[in-house]
Amino acid sequence: MLAIRVVLLGLFGLAGYFFFQGRGWPVWGGVMVGAGAGGAIIFAEGKLQGRSGREILAGVLGLILGLIVAFLIGWVVFQIPAVAGYSHRFYVIIALAMILGYLGTVVGIRKRGDLRFSSKRHGDAASPKILDTSVIIDGRIADISEGHFIEGQLVIPKFVLDELQQIADSSDALKRTRGRRGLEILRRMQLRKDLEVVVDEYDPGGSEGVDAKLVKMALERGGRIVTNDFNLNRIAELRGIKVLNVNELANALKPVVLPGEEMSVRVVKRGKEPGQGVGYLNDGTMVVVEEGSSLVNKTVPVVITSVLQTAVGRMIFAKVK
Repeated sequence: MLAIRVVLLGLFGLAGYFFFQGRGWPVWGGVMVGAGAGGAIIFAEGKLQGRSGREILAGVLGLILGLIVAFLIGWVVFQIPAVAGYSHRFYVIIALAMILGYLGTVVGIRKRGDLRFSSKRHGDAASPKILDTSVIIDGRIADISEGHFIEGQLVIPKFVLDELQQIADSSDALKRTRGRRGLEILRRMQLRKDLEVVVDEYDPGGSEGVDAKLVKMALERGGRIVTNDFNLNRIAELRGIKVLNVNELANALKPVVLPGEEMSVRVVKRGKEPGQGVGYLNDGTMVVVEEGSSLVNKTVPVVITSVLQTAVGRMIFAKVK
């Protein structure tokens, strides 16, 4: 990319030299003007890298509409006999084009959230996926995305990255470890050539919390929030935002067990109720064993009596066979 940009600057400088050499400009003046134009294009290209396709498209549409309106206004105004002979019409039209083109671009970008596109093939699957802090620290999003179960751009907002940095610099050892793990997960995902992971500079400002900023960003960008935070999940759904909850996915992928089935469980501790023992399956599902309090640190055959599905996971109740 650096070599391409250097060549582009050289070509623009050369074009400026040939364009201005017969117009009384010094050689260096034409080269500087051409190189300046090339530098402006490179600067604009760099700014566009962190923008979503929706933003760019909205800005281009706004610019086109602004230029069309400027042309129509200029054409109508200069059909009036009183101003038809105005000698500086060209400059007026250029000024209108610049003003309305700028306004159209700005309004288009700011109202990009109102754009809605339908696709029978992809639907919302390819919409941006905005990651929150909890799902990054959790780490399972890396395995899910690397398995291509998630399509589209994975977006890390700058304010989420800042929060991760604060956690990684915390004086608390546990928080510091969690923050550094989150940063390592992001680095691992960015190194994957088959994943589109971008850091978005979006920041609505103000004193709002990270969750509120995530909701606002998802509304403006038309994206989905990826999280395992129960409260953020509910708030986003109330605002009409689609949420991908990693915990819900994990629960859906757990093997189905039915009352009456038999299995072996290692009882690791006593339960809250008298006589109960508690064990865990390989996927982390809790198994409450009736009359298992005396079987701690033993693997015993059990028969499932009931299965309870809760908002935070699944619990299995069983009795010793």
